[in-house]
Amino acid sequence: MKALLFPGQGSQIVGMGSEFYKNFDLVKNLFHEADQKLGYKFSKIILDGPESELKLTQNTQPAILTVSYSIFSVLIKKFNINLNDFKYFAGHSLGEYSALVSTNSLKFDDALYLLHERGKAMQEAVPVGNGAMIAVLGSNIKDINSYINNLKEDGICEIANDNADGQIIVSGNINKIKNFQSLLKENKIKSIILPVSAPFHCSLMKPAADKMKEKIESIEFKDPDVEIVTNVNALPEINNQSIKKLLIEQIYSKVRWRESILYMSKMGVNEFIEIGPGKVLSGLVKRIVKDKKSFSLNTIEDIKKNI
Repeated sequence: MKALLFPGQGSQIVGMGSEFYKNFDLVKNLFHEADQKLGYKFSKIILDGPESELKLTQNTQPAILTVSYSIFSVLIKKFNINLNDFKYFAGHSLGEYSALVSTNSLKFDDALYLLHERGKAMQEAVPVGNGAMIAVLGSNIKDINSYINNLKEDGICEIANDNADGQIIVSGNINKIKNFQSLLKENKIKSIILPVSAPFHCSLMKPAADKMKEKIESIEFKDPDVEIVTNVNALPEINNQSIKKLLIEQIYSKVRWRESILYMSKMGVNEFIEIGPGKVLSGLVKRIVKDKKSFSLNTIEDIKKNI
């Protein structure tokens, strides 16, 4: 039994998808559609940079969707991959939108619009320099929660991404995050402040969710063809109205990725395939469920070798 995974922010790189763009007209058409929808030379940013433009959240999010969906479309239309082989789809944060487009729940151009707006709303929710995110390495969620609860000062410090044991991301106000880092250091726990522009997936993102509520609710969603294991509750969902509600909550909620992989594994999935730029998710799977097969498809050679 298989599951298909779609990456989130952090997997972007200038030139991603260029091999597919050069070799398949259907990918050129998707990149062109993205340019038309967003109203600027968006595809040029993906293919040629500059990196500073690609790293802007409002560009990063639709860019990763465009590349992920392009690779998925090639798999379906040129390599005849069968959707019936997959029990679940799941995406990490913005990757959930890639999963919804790929299961015919959401139109590609609507997802482009929503992710561009989502990126802007998340960026604008907290003034630059007021928030931070930190990766905690080599610890587990129980211990990290205990350290967070020991912080005395006001402000937000919350788990943003439960990616895997040994890789957990915490998000919040910059001063409280720095105090949290000091506490980790005292306890000899390694951590790294991440080079991000806002504190994603914590309650500081509530204003972004409020902005996106009306936009998400105004777009037509259909029930997906394959069950989507969602970030908010790490359980499968197929009702389009529930999916809308969860996408709004997702903006300020913890990404429960470790639990999502464990759930799919428990339900019989023994092969996890990552589609899109990078190999982050397939790497995480190997840490969460060591006895399962996991690999990424982001080159034509990958596809020929594995499909």
